Amino acid sequence: MFIETLEKFYLNKTPNTLFDIDKEPSVTRIEPIEINGIHLKKYINEFWTAKQRQANSIHEVSYRACFKPQLPAFFINNLTQENDFVYDPFLGRGTTVIEAGLLNRQVVGNDINPLSKILAEPRFLIPDLYELQKYLENIPFEENLKADIDLSMFYHPKTESEIVSLRRYILQKEKNGTLNALDKWIRMVATNRLTGHSKGFFSVYTMPPNQAVSQERQIKINQKRNQKPDYRNVKDLILRKTKTLIKDITPNDRLRLNETHKTAIFLNKDVRNTKEIPADSIQLTVTSPPFLNIVQYAKDNWLRGWFNGIDIDEIEQKITMSKTVEQWSEVMQAVFDELFRITKPGGYVAFEVGEVKNGKIKLDEYVVPLGVKSGFKTEAIIINEQEFTKTANIWGVKNNSKGTNSNRIVLFKKGKN
Repeated sequence: MFIETLEKFYLNKTPNTLFDIDKEPSVTRIEPIEINGIHLKKYINEFWTAKQRQANSIHEVSYRACFKPQLPAFFINNLTQENDFVYDPFLGRGTTVIEAGLLNRQVVGNDINPLSKILAEPRFLIPDLYELQKYLENIPFEENLKADIDLSMFYHPKTESEIVSLRRYILQKEKNGTLNALDKWIRMVATNRLTGHSKGFFSVYTMPPNQAVSQERQIKINQKRNQKPDYRNVKDLILRKTKTLIKDITPNDRLRLNETHKTAIFLNKDVRNTKEIPADSIQLTVTSPPFLNIVQYAKDNWLRGWFNGIDIDEIEQKITMSKTVEQWSEVMQAVFDELFRITKPGGYVAFEVGEVKNGKIKLDEYVVPLGVKSGFKTEAIIINEQEFTKTANIWGVKNNSKGTNSNRIVLFKKGKN
Protein backbone atom coordinates (compact mmCIF):
# COMPACT_ATOMS: atom_id res chain seq x y z
CA MET A 1 0.00 0.00 0.00
CA PHE A 2 2.78 2.45 0.91
CA ILE A 3 4.65 1.76 -2.34
CA GLU A 4 1.46 2.40 -4.28
CA THR A 5 1.16 5.69 -2.44
CA LEU A 6 4.71 6.62 -3.50
CA GLU A 7 4.00 5.73 -7.11
CA LYS A 8 0.82 7.82 -7.23
CA PHE A 9 2.12 10.57 -4.97
CA TYR A 10 0.99 14.10 -5.57
CA LEU A 11 0.88 17.20 -3.42
CA ASN A 12 -2.61 17.18 -1.96
CA LYS A 13 -4.50 20.46 -1.99
CA THR A 14 -6.63 19.58 1.02
CA PRO A 15 -5.93 21.94 3.95
CA ASN A 16 -4.42 20.75 7.23
CA THR A 17 -2.51 17.83 5.75
CA LEU A 18 1.18 17.06 5.54
CA PHE A 19 1.20 18.38 2.03
CA ASP A 20 1.77 21.84 0.64
CA ILE A 21 -1.58 23.39 -0.27
CA ASP A 22 0.00 26.02 -2.50
CA LYS A 23 1.76 23.74 -4.94
CA GLU A 24 0.65 22.11 -8.16
CA PRO A 25 0.44 18.29 -8.19
CA SER A 26 3.88 16.73 -8.55
CA VAL A 27 4.49 13.45 -10.37
CA THR A 28 6.92 10.96 -8.84
CA ARG A 29 9.90 9.99 -10.97
CA ILE A 30 10.57 6.25 -10.77
CA GLU A 31 13.98 4.83 -11.67
CA PRO A 32 14.68 1.08 -11.61
CA ILE A 33 18.05 0.18 -10.15
CA GLU A 34 20.05 -2.99 -9.48
CA ILE A 35 22.44 -3.13 -6.54
CA ASN A 36 24.46 -6.32 -6.00
CA GLY A 37 21.80 -8.32 -7.82
CA ILE A 38 18.99 -6.70 -5.81
CA HIS A 39 16.31 -5.15 -8.03
CA LEU A 40 14.41 -2.19 -6.64
CA LYS A 41 13.18 1.27 -7.54
CA LYS A 42 14.09 4.82 -6.65
CA TYR A 43 11.13 7.13 -6.03
CA ILE A 44 12.05 10.78 -6.52
CA ASN A 45 9.80 13.69 -5.63
CA GLU A 46 9.29 16.49 -3.16
CA PHE A 47 7.51 14.20 -0.71
CA TRP A 48 7.90 16.62 2.17
CA THR A 49 9.26 20.11 2.65
CA ALA A 50 9.44 22.63 5.45
CA LYS A 51 6.39 24.33 3.88
CA GLN A 52 4.06 21.34 3.80
CA ARG A 53 3.18 21.48 7.47
CA GLN A 54 4.66 23.95 9.91
CA ALA A 55 6.74 21.93 12.33
CA ASN A 56 5.90 22.33 16.00
CA SER A 57 8.00 24.96 17.76
CA ILE A 58 9.11 22.39 20.35
CA HIS A 59 11.58 21.08 17.73
CA GLU A 60 13.51 24.36 17.58
CA VAL A 61 16.64 23.12 19.34
CA SER A 62 19.88 23.47 17.41
CA TYR A 63 22.06 20.44 16.70
CA ARG A 64 24.55 19.67 13.97
CA ALA A 65 23.44 17.51 11.03
CA CYS A 66 19.81 17.03 12.09
CA PHE A 67 16.89 16.45 9.73
CA LYS A 68 13.61 18.35 9.62
CA PRO A 69 10.60 17.03 11.59
CA GLN A 70 8.67 16.64 8.32
CA LEU A 71 10.89 13.67 7.44
CA PRO A 72 9.98 11.39 10.37
CA ALA A 73 6.38 12.68 10.27
CA PHE A 74 6.04 11.39 6.70
CA PHE A 75 7.02 7.85 7.68
CA ILE A 76 5.30 7.83 11.08
CA ASN A 77 1.99 8.87 9.52
CA ASN A 78 2.23 6.35 6.69
CA LEU A 79 3.78 3.31 8.40
CA THR A 80 2.56 3.30 12.01
CA GLN A 81 -0.59 3.57 14.09
CA GLU A 82 -1.15 5.22 17.45
CA ASN A 83 0.70 3.51 20.34
CA ASP A 84 3.15 1.74 18.02
CA PHE A 85 6.80 1.96 19.07
CA VAL A 86 9.00 4.34 17.05
CA TYR A 87 12.78 4.19 17.51
CA ASP A 88 15.80 6.32 16.68
CA PRO A 89 19.15 4.62 17.45
CA PHE A 90 21.10 7.81 16.58
CA LEU A 91 18.93 10.16 18.61
CA GLY A 92 20.71 13.47 17.99
CA ARG A 93 18.49 16.31 19.18
CA GLY A 94 15.47 13.99 19.39
CA THR A 95 13.50 14.98 16.29
CA THR A 96 12.12 11.51 15.54
CA VAL A 97 10.99 10.65 19.05
CA ILE A 98 9.47 14.06 19.78
CA GLU A 99 7.52 14.00 16.52
CA ALA A 100 6.39 10.48 17.37
CA GLY A 101 5.27 11.66 20.80
CA LEU A 102 3.25 14.49 19.26
CA LEU A 103 1.60 11.86 17.04
CA ASN A 104 0.73 9.65 20.02
CA ARG A 105 3.27 6.91 19.41
CA GLN A 106 5.47 5.25 22.01
CA VAL A 107 9.17 5.99 21.70
CA VAL A 108 12.64 4.58 22.20
CA GLY A 109 15.71 6.76 21.70
CA ASN A 110 19.39 5.89 21.90
CA ASP A 111 22.64 7.76 21.39
CA ILE A 112 26.19 7.13 22.48
CA ASN A 113 26.43 10.86 23.19
CA PRO A 114 24.76 11.71 26.55
CA LEU A 115 24.02 15.22 25.24
CA SER A 116 21.19 13.70 23.18
CA LYS A 117 19.16 12.67 26.21
CA ILE A 118 19.84 16.07 27.80
CA LEU A 119 18.37 17.74 24.71
CA ALA A 120 15.49 15.35 24.00
CA GLU A 121 13.92 14.07 27.21
CA PRO A 122 12.99 17.43 28.87
CA ARG A 123 10.80 18.39 25.90
CA PHE A 124 8.36 15.63 26.78
CA LEU A 125 7.58 17.41 30.05
CA ILE A 126 6.49 20.90 29.05
CA PRO A 127 6.75 23.32 31.99
CA ASP A 128 4.22 25.89 33.08
CA LEU A 129 5.81 29.23 32.21
CA TYR A 130 4.84 30.96 35.46
CA GLU A 131 6.09 28.03 37.54
CA LEU A 132 9.36 28.00 35.60
CA GLN A 133 9.84 31.73 36.12
CA LYS A 134 9.37 31.43 39.90
CA TYR A 135 11.70 28.42 39.99
CA LEU A 136 14.42 30.25 38.07
CA GLU A 137 14.19 33.24 40.40
CA ASN A 138 15.08 30.98 43.33
CA ILE A 139 18.21 29.49 41.77
CA PRO A 140 21.13 31.24 43.51
CA PHE A 141 23.57 33.06 41.25
CA GLU A 142 26.90 34.09 42.76
CA GLU A 143 28.89 37.11 41.60
CA ASN A 144 32.38 37.33 40.14
CA LEU A 145 32.70 33.64 39.30
CA LYS A 146 34.96 32.54 36.48
CA ALA A 147 34.97 29.31 34.52
CA ASP A 148 37.83 26.86 34.86
CA ILE A 149 38.59 27.53 31.17
CA ASP A 150 39.01 30.88 29.40
CA LEU A 151 35.61 31.99 28.09
CA SER A 152 36.25 35.74 28.10
CA MET A 153 36.06 35.93 24.30
CA PHE A 154 32.46 34.65 24.42
CA TYR A 155 30.89 36.18 27.53
CA HIS A 156 30.66 39.39 29.49
CA PRO A 157 32.13 38.79 32.99
CA LYS A 158 28.71 39.07 34.64
CA THR A 159 27.15 36.66 32.12
CA GLU A 160 30.03 34.22 32.63
CA SER A 161 29.46 34.32 36.39
CA GLU A 162 25.76 33.53 35.88
CA ILE A 163 26.59 30.61 33.55
CA VAL A 164 29.14 29.20 36.01
CA SER A 165 26.63 29.55 38.86
CA LEU A 166 23.98 27.68 36.87
CA ARG A 167 26.47 25.02 35.84
CA ARG A 168 27.50 24.41 39.47
CA TYR A 169 23.86 24.24 40.55
CA ILE A 170 22.93 21.71 37.83
CA LEU A 171 26.00 19.49 38.29
CA GLN A 172 25.55 19.42 42.08
CA LYS A 173 21.90 18.41 41.79
CA GLU A 174 22.85 15.76 39.23
CA LYS A 175 25.51 14.41 41.59
CA ASN A 176 22.96 14.29 44.42
CA GLY A 177 20.37 12.61 42.22
CA THR A 178 17.88 15.44 42.82
CA LEU A 179 17.43 16.86 39.30
CA ASN A 180 13.73 17.39 38.67
CA ALA A 181 11.82 18.10 35.45
CA LEU A 182 12.28 21.89 35.75
CA ASP A 183 16.03 21.48 36.34
CA LYS A 184 16.29 19.30 33.23
CA TRP A 185 14.31 21.82 31.17
CA ILE A 186 16.55 24.67 32.33
CA ARG A 187 19.66 22.61 31.55
CA MET A 188 18.33 21.78 28.08
CA VAL A 189 17.55 25.40 27.23
CA ALA A 190 20.82 26.72 28.67
CA THR A 191 22.79 24.11 26.71
CA ASN A 192 21.23 25.53 23.55
CA ARG A 193 21.77 29.17 24.47
CA LEU A 194 25.52 28.97 25.12
CA THR A 195 26.64 30.43 21.79
CA GLY A 196 24.95 31.80 18.71
CA HIS A 197 24.57 34.69 16.34
CA SER A 198 21.72 36.73 17.82
CA LYS A 199 20.78 38.58 21.01
CA GLY A 200 18.90 35.46 22.10
CA PHE A 201 22.14 33.70 23.11
CA PHE A 202 24.39 34.11 26.11
CA SER A 203 27.43 34.86 23.93
CA VAL A 204 28.62 37.68 21.73
CA TYR A 205 28.00 37.15 18.00
CA THR A 206 29.58 33.89 16.85
CA MET A 207 28.85 30.89 14.62
CA PRO A 208 25.30 29.48 14.37
CA PRO A 209 24.39 27.57 17.54
CA ASN A 210 24.87 24.07 16.13
CA GLN A 211 28.63 24.66 16.22
CA ALA A 212 30.90 26.06 18.92
CA VAL A 213 34.07 27.59 17.53
CA SER A 214 37.34 27.43 19.43
CA GLN A 215 38.49 30.20 21.74
CA GLU A 216 41.18 31.16 19.22
CA ARG A 217 38.66 31.38 16.37
CA GLN A 218 36.27 33.48 18.46
CA ILE A 219 39.04 35.98 19.22
CA LYS A 220 39.53 36.42 15.47
CA ILE A 221 35.78 36.81 14.93
CA ASN A 222 35.68 39.50 17.61
CA GLN A 223 38.57 41.33 16.00
CA LYS A 224 37.05 41.10 12.53
CA ARG A 225 33.68 42.40 13.73
CA ASN A 226 35.23 44.91 16.16
CA GLN A 227 33.05 43.52 18.96
CA LYS A 228 33.35 42.56 22.58
CA PRO A 229 30.94 40.55 24.75
CA ASP A 230 28.06 42.53 26.19
CA TYR A 231 25.99 41.52 29.21
CA ARG A 232 23.26 38.93 28.58
CA ASN A 233 20.87 37.99 31.40
CA VAL A 234 20.92 34.19 31.60
CA LYS A 235 17.60 33.70 33.39
CA ASP A 236 15.77 36.12 31.10
CA LEU A 237 17.12 34.38 27.98
CA ILE A 238 16.11 30.96 29.29
CA LEU A 239 12.55 32.24 29.77
CA ARG A 240 12.55 33.89 26.35
CA LYS A 241 13.67 30.70 24.60
CA THR A 242 11.12 28.69 26.60
CA LYS A 243 8.33 30.93 25.30
CA THR A 244 9.54 30.30 21.74
CA LEU A 245 9.79 26.55 22.24
CA ILE A 246 6.29 26.12 23.68
CA LYS A 247 4.37 28.66 21.58
CA ASP A 248 2.80 25.95 19.40
CA ILE A 249 2.14 23.49 22.22
CA THR A 250 -1.57 22.88 22.74
CA PRO A 251 -3.10 21.26 25.83
CA ASN A 252 -3.46 18.05 23.81
CA ASP A 253 0.21 18.21 22.77
CA ARG A 254 1.22 18.64 26.39
CA LEU A 255 -0.89 15.66 27.42
CA ARG A 256 0.39 13.42 24.60
CA LEU A 257 4.03 14.22 25.29
CA ASN A 258 3.58 13.69 29.01
CA GLU A 259 1.87 10.33 28.46
CA THR A 260 4.54 9.27 25.97
CA HIS A 261 7.24 10.08 28.51
CA LYS A 262 5.75 7.62 31.01
CA THR A 263 6.74 4.68 28.78
CA ALA A 264 9.63 6.29 26.87
CA ILE A 265 13.02 4.58 26.88
CA PHE A 266 16.20 6.65 26.55
CA LEU A 267 19.44 4.74 26.20
CA ASN A 268 23.07 5.80 26.12
CA LYS A 269 24.47 2.69 24.44
CA ASP A 270 26.40 1.45 21.45
CA VAL A 271 23.59 1.00 18.92
CA ARG A 272 24.93 -2.45 18.07
CA ASN A 273 24.15 -3.69 21.57
CA THR A 274 20.78 -2.54 22.91
CA LYS A 275 19.62 -5.54 24.92
CA GLU A 276 17.22 -3.31 26.83
CA ILE A 277 14.99 -3.20 23.74
CA PRO A 278 12.87 -6.37 23.43
CA ALA A 279 13.04 -8.41 20.23
CA ASP A 280 10.24 -7.86 17.68
CA SER A 281 9.00 -4.71 19.45
CA ILE A 282 9.69 -1.73 17.15
CA GLN A 283 7.21 -0.92 14.39
CA LEU A 284 9.30 1.83 12.79
CA THR A 285 12.85 3.08 13.02
CA VAL A 286 13.59 6.49 11.51
CA THR A 287 17.22 7.49 11.82
CA SER A 288 20.26 9.11 10.26
CA PRO A 289 23.66 7.65 11.23
CA PRO A 290 26.99 9.48 11.41
CA PHE A 291 28.34 9.83 7.86
CA LEU A 292 32.00 8.85 7.62
CA ASN A 293 34.04 11.59 9.36
CA ILE A 294 32.38 14.70 7.94
CA VAL A 295 31.06 15.99 11.30
CA GLN A 296 33.48 16.68 14.14
CA TYR A 297 31.31 16.20 17.22
CA ALA A 298 33.99 17.15 19.76
CA LYS A 299 34.78 20.43 18.01
CA ASP A 300 31.09 21.27 17.58
CA ASN A 301 30.08 20.39 21.14
CA TRP A 302 33.10 21.19 23.32
CA LEU A 303 31.32 24.05 25.09
CA ARG A 304 28.13 22.04 25.63
CA GLY A 305 30.27 19.25 27.01
CA TRP A 306 31.97 21.64 29.44
CA PHE A 307 28.65 23.06 30.67
CA ASN A 308 27.26 19.58 31.30
CA GLY A 309 30.40 18.06 32.79
CA ILE A 310 30.83 15.67 29.85
CA ASP A 311 34.18 14.67 28.36
CA ILE A 312 33.29 15.21 24.70
CA ASP A 313 36.69 13.96 23.47
CA GLU A 314 36.03 10.65 25.20
CA ILE A 315 32.55 10.47 23.67
CA GLU A 316 33.84 11.17 20.18
CA GLN A 317 36.12 8.14 20.43
CA LYS A 318 32.98 6.01 20.76
CA ILE A 319 31.12 7.62 17.84
CA THR A 320 31.36 6.00 14.43
CA MET A 321 33.74 8.33 12.60
CA SER A 322 34.90 6.01 9.82
CA LYS A 323 37.32 7.35 7.26
CA THR A 324 36.30 5.01 4.45
CA VAL A 325 33.00 3.66 3.15
CA GLU A 326 34.27 0.14 3.79
CA GLN A 327 34.90 0.86 7.50
CA TRP A 328 31.55 2.62 7.79
CA SER A 329 29.75 -0.30 6.13
CA GLU A 330 31.33 -2.79 8.52
CA VAL A 331 29.95 -0.88 11.50
CA MET A 332 26.54 -0.37 9.89
CA GLN A 333 26.25 -4.11 9.18
CA ALA A 334 26.25 -4.76 12.92
CA VAL A 335 23.74 -1.91 13.35
CA PHE A 336 21.37 -3.57 10.88
CA ASP A 337 21.75 -6.92 12.61
CA GLU A 338 20.54 -5.32 15.85
CA LEU A 339 17.76 -3.40 14.08
CA PHE A 340 16.50 -6.64 12.56
CA ARG A 341 16.36 -8.24 16.01
CA ILE A 342 14.22 -5.51 17.53
CA THR A 343 11.94 -4.76 14.55
CA LYS A 344 8.45 -6.26 14.61
CA PRO A 345 7.54 -8.63 11.80
CA GLY A 346 5.94 -6.34 9.26
CA GLY A 347 7.81 -3.36 10.70
CA TYR A 348 10.02 -0.86 8.88
CA VAL A 349 13.39 0.90 8.99
CA ALA A 350 13.73 4.27 7.24
CA PHE A 351 17.49 4.81 7.02
CA GLU A 352 18.39 8.36 5.94
CA VAL A 353 21.87 8.84 4.51
CA GLY A 354 21.71 12.33 3.00
CA GLU A 355 24.33 13.20 0.42
CA VAL A 356 28.04 12.74 1.04
CA LYS A 357 30.71 14.70 -0.84
CA ASN A 358 28.12 16.43 -3.06
CA GLY A 359 26.56 13.13 -4.09
CA LYS A 360 29.80 11.55 -5.28
CA ILE A 361 29.37 8.83 -2.64
CA LYS A 362 25.87 7.34 -2.73
CA LEU A 363 25.62 5.75 0.70
CA ASP A 364 22.09 4.57 -0.06
CA GLU A 365 23.53 2.11 -2.56
CA TYR A 366 25.98 0.84 0.07
CA VAL A 367 23.20 0.50 2.65
CA VAL A 368 20.90 -1.72 0.57
CA PRO A 369 23.01 -4.92 0.71
CA LEU A 370 23.69 -4.37 4.42
CA GLY A 371 20.00 -4.43 5.28
CA VAL A 372 19.35 -7.40 3.02
CA LYS A 373 22.20 -9.38 4.58
CA SER A 374 20.66 -8.78 8.03
CA GLY A 375 17.33 -10.21 6.82
CA PHE A 376 15.34 -7.18 5.70
CA LYS A 377 13.63 -6.74 2.36
CA THR A 378 14.43 -3.46 0.59
CA GLU A 379 11.16 -1.72 -0.20
CA ALA A 380 12.54 1.32 -2.02
CA ILE A 381 15.04 4.12 -2.16
CA ILE A 382 13.13 7.34 -1.53
CA ILE A 383 14.77 10.57 -2.60
CA ASN A 384 13.16 13.75 -1.39
CA GLU A 385 14.28 16.68 -3.51
CA GLN A 386 13.62 20.21 -2.38
CA GLU A 387 14.77 23.37 -4.13
CA PHE A 388 16.17 26.04 -1.85
CA THR A 389 18.20 29.22 -1.86
CA LYS A 390 21.63 28.57 -0.43
CA THR A 391 23.71 31.14 1.36
CA ALA A 392 27.08 31.68 -0.24
CA ASN A 393 28.87 33.58 2.51
CA ILE A 394 28.10 33.05 6.18
CA TRP A 395 29.70 36.30 7.33
CA GLY A 396 28.00 38.60 4.88
CA VAL A 397 25.84 37.23 2.10
CA LYS A 398 27.23 38.38 -1.24
CA ASN A 399 25.06 36.29 -3.50
CA ASN A 400 22.36 33.65 -3.32
CA SER A 401 21.97 30.79 -5.73
CA LYS A 402 19.46 28.03 -6.18
CA GLY A 403 20.35 24.55 -5.06
CA THR A 404 18.75 21.21 -4.34
CA ASN A 405 18.60 19.68 -0.90
CA SER A 406 18.16 15.90 -1.09
CA ASN A 407 17.28 13.41 1.59
CA ARG A 408 18.08 9.85 0.52
CA ILE A 409 16.22 7.22 2.52
CA VAL A 410 16.45 3.47 2.11
CA LEU A 411 13.24 1.87 3.33
CA PHE A 412 13.47 -1.70 4.64
CA LYS A 413 10.73 -4.05 5.80
CA LYS A 414 10.96 -7.09 8.04
CA GLY A 415 8.95 -10.01 6.73
CA LYS A 416 6.13 -11.46 8.77
CA ASN A 417 6.74 -14.82 10.44
